Amino acid sequence: MSGFSPELIDYLEGKISFEEFERRREERKSREKDGENASADENTEDVEAPSSSRKASGKSQSQDETDGETSDGVSKSVHRVFASMLGENEEEEEEEDEEEEEEEEEETTEQPTAGDVFVLEMVLNRETKKMMKEKRPRSKLPRALRGLMGEANIRFARGEREEAILMCMEIIRQAPLAHEPFSTLAMIYEDQGDMEKSLQFELIAAHLNPSDTEEWVRLAEMSLEQDNIKQAVFCYTKALKYDASNVRYLWERSSLYEQLGEHKMAMDGYRRILNLLSPSDGERFMQLARDMAKSYYEANDVTSAIEIIEEAFTKHQSLVSMEDVNIAAELYISSKQYDKALAVITDFAGIVLEKKVSEKSATEEKKDTGAVVETQESQEAVTEDQSHPVAESSAAAVEKVSCCIPEGVPIDITVKLMVCLVHLNILEPLNPLLTTLVEQNPEEMGDLYLDVAEAFLDVGEYNSALPLLSSLVCSERYNLAVVWLRHAECLKALGHMERAAESYAKVVDLAPLHLDARISLSTLQQQLGRPEKALEALEPMYDPDTLAQDANAAQQELKLLLHRSTLLYSQGKMYGYIDTLLTMLAMLLKVAMSRAQVCLISSSKSGERHLYLIKVSRDKISDNDDQETANCDAKAIFAVLTSVLTKDDWWNLLLKAIYSLCDLSRYKEAELLVDSSLEYYSFYDDRQKRKELEYFGLSAAILDKNFRKAYNYIRIMVMENVNKPQLWNIFNQVTMQSQDVRHHRFCLRLMLKNPDNHALCVLNGHNAFVSGSFKHALGQYVQAFRANPDEPLYSLCIGLTFIHMASQKYVLKRHALLVQNHRIPKWKQNEMHGRG
Repeated sequence: MSGFSPELIDYLEGKISFEEFERRREERKSREKDGENASADENTEDVEAPSSSRKASGKSQSQDETDGETSDGVSKSVHRVFASMLGENEEEEEEEDEEEEEEEEEETTEQPTAGDVFVLEMVLNRETKKMMKEKRPRSKLPRALRGLMGEANIRFARGEREEAILMCMEIIRQAPLAHEPFSTLAMIYEDQGDMEKSLQFELIAAHLNPSDTEEWVRLAEMSLEQDNIKQAVFCYTKALKYDASNVRYLWERSSLYEQLGEHKMAMDGYRRILNLLSPSDGERFMQLARDMAKSYYEANDVTSAIEIIEEAFTKHQSLVSMEDVNIAAELYISSKQYDKALAVITDFAGIVLEKKVSEKSATEEKKDTGAVVETQESQEAVTEDQSHPVAESSAAAVEKVSCCIPEGVPIDITVKLMVCLVHLNILEPLNPLLTTLVEQNPEEMGDLYLDVAEAFLDVGEYNSALPLLSSLVCSERYNLAVVWLRHAECLKALGHMERAAESYAKVVDLAPLHLDARISLSTLQQQLGRPEKALEALEPMYDPDTLAQDANAAQQELKLLLHRSTLLYSQGKMYGYIDTLLTMLAMLLKVAMSRAQVCLISSSKSGERHLYLIKVSRDKISDNDDQETANCDAKAIFAVLTSVLTKDDWWNLLLKAIYSLCDLSRYKEAELLVDSSLEYYSFYDDRQKRKELEYFGLSAAILDKNFRKAYNYIRIMVMENVNKPQLWNIFNQVTMQSQDVRHHRFCLRLMLKNPDNHALCVLNGHNAFVSGSFKHALGQYVQAFRANPDEPLYSLCIGLTFIHMASQKYVLKRHALLVQNHRIPKWKQNEMHGRG
């Protein structure tokens, strides 16, 4: 198989599909064609230049033609002998006879009178013959191989399959563009029962002879037998390329597209079928348009569905059925085009609207009954009534609209008529229609009851909707959550709060995950003075595992917790309020809390079960919080949670939680919450928020008497703001309470960077003084005294240092130290004592 193309070898070995095989083959052919064009461009100059070689070649060519030899050097007579053995001479003779007859006809019809005209006519004749030959489906199998092809077929007929396969493979190697050997191989493998291999060779044969549409259709059916729908679609596409107007092929391909879930491609195919159907195929047109409209409606593409049904109504008005009217009205109503829905119903269902006009003067009344009007005229009359009020005319005019429905009109169309009249504010003819509807059994016609009731709710006619909804909630079949919800909304709009609360409670019982019903029920219970029941309606809907996996569930739960937190805060229940805040923040800071080793637990420390933040070790964190999984979950949850609350809203929620924890003296938890928030990148990357969180952490650590942690906060702050006395005062308080000496080296290193800072100078003196390094302390105090001699504190520190140095056990110049102490100005000491 060395002569085979790479894509053919891969396809026969099952490595690629037929679509991939064709794509690679087309790419290879395009590359080869580009290469040929490039080489032809390079040789253009040589071809255009006159030379003796061209003349020689012309002479040799004419000599070959006269000698009767082929390009291979074999005499044509020999070819005729072999062709006679293979039965091909008759075809050639027929072709030659046809060509001679054509030449004779052309010679008789065209009589050139000059040599140049004769040459021109010869060129035209050659082009004509070439075009006629191209129209015929000619085989690409060379004549030298046709005998071998026939031998292969004979071997296959005799049952010698292996020899036939070898012969076909040899033919493919020498003539890879011929389709005959592939067809023979397909028959051989089909005879052996290898249908997959047979289909592969059939596809290659069809690809090499693509104009055979019937073969493509047969291959599509074979592909469907092997459950290869995509390949069947490909085959039908190839067939349609050469027979684009075949409705059957379009229909089959569109059906296959529907099975693959490619709704748009299927609908495009059906649209082509509609354009190809003749006017006499009206029934087929209407059925297809009906099915397409339903498919578009199910796919929420109402606009396309309306376009299809309008086209059907325009082309075949006489074939419009009640089902078509029902579909069209449903589509118009769903798109809120009630005027067009009413027009369709009245035009095609036989329903008539009558307008009766009565004029009243001061002495008498005149009544005129109008004739039957079309739908658009009745609507214009209604709009005229709205634009020209009755009070503006000198004689008060009253218009009434009545409705006449013939027998046999389905109740569905009658209900859609009622919906249109309600939305168009034509309420006069509704009373008899409502009576007809109420006579129907709600167990069987409950959906129609609900359609009319929802129409009344949309326009604010709650008193008219309430009886219909009450009939539905009392039925067994339509005792559903959606009906109870409409019933509750109607009662609430009418001011029946107690009954509305009962209906909302029924909705929550039937659909516990309905968020809007829970919120509405909680609001009503709070208005009715039942705070406990209001909180009970806002109990959590999902368990933690579901919240960790389902982003939509987390979104719904967050909305519920927001309402619950507001309700708890208004009732003054701070522990419950903090529980809801911590729950919401834990949803946002899940990964950050894992990095900070913080966990949210439920405990009953105060007698009631509440949520608390605790510090845990790394090995106790759940395996579900794996870094990669947690990051993926965090991205999905963050996208959902930020759609409910913005970044600033989350920040405000965090501040409320920190303030509330500090109000309840839960400083340790406030620290942990700050630590988790600092691990949350969205807050940490914001410099202003990060600084504010650090101040919160410092305050919470000091209040919690965790001075070691407070030192970590204040240390960073004084490094960034060395000249702020307030920070140095806090730093001094923290270091005094921490009973730790690790700040000594920090102050010394910072002093090297800021040698003129008075606070650092004094603090280093204090640190040296406490450590017993009185000489170093004296040096720091003297430096501070020289920089600010009017500060009595520095004089006091110097005096104390001299006293401590003189009080040491081994001192050589004790008297001198005491004398130096007394050299401090007396007025400064008195001033210091006065301050004390």
